[in-house]
Amino acid sequence: MIIIWDLIVLTVGREDTGKRSGESEAEMIVMMLPSDANPKGNVFGGVILKHVDLIAGLVAKRHSGRANVVTASIDRMVFLKPVFIGNALIISARITYVRRSSMEIEVNVEAEDLDDNSKVHAATAFVTMVALDKYGKPIKVPHLVMEDENDKKRYSEGELRMNSRLKDAGKV
Repeated sequence: MIIIWDLIVLTVGREDTGKRSGESEAEMIVMMLPSDANPKGNVFGGVILKHVDLIAGLVAKRHSGRANVVTASIDRMVFLKPVFIGNALIISARITYVRRSSMEIEVNVEAEDLDDNSKVHAATAFVTMVALDKYGKPIKVPHLVMEDENDKKRYSEGELRMNSRLKDAGKV
């Protein structure tokens, strides 16, 4: 009986143990087709944004668990190099900052020329996702467990970006 009681107490005490960024990170690879591009062969920015939003949602869902996640903002999207028909779009994402119900996801985009196996860093974006309950109200998500100095640096930078977003929106 005492053992069962101890297990219950331990379970209740672990309600918010947090998650490491590595538990939710994701990567996807998508071949760019003629329908993804303009007549000159350049992939539309909107097609890339669609994939950025999809992977950010996946990372946020992995981090938040049962919650519905929605995009609150995509900012600081910087297209550095063009992506062409026939390129493999390699998109990787990781969570960098967590507030109460919102999460910042850093998304990096590479374009791989499959003919010569060269890769270029094509874009970077920061996506803010919010976790909602079944009634559409923001809910608390697990805190972010930092494992090393890089995690701490990303977290600090994410916090600054989040505070700037909130200030711009008039919420701070």
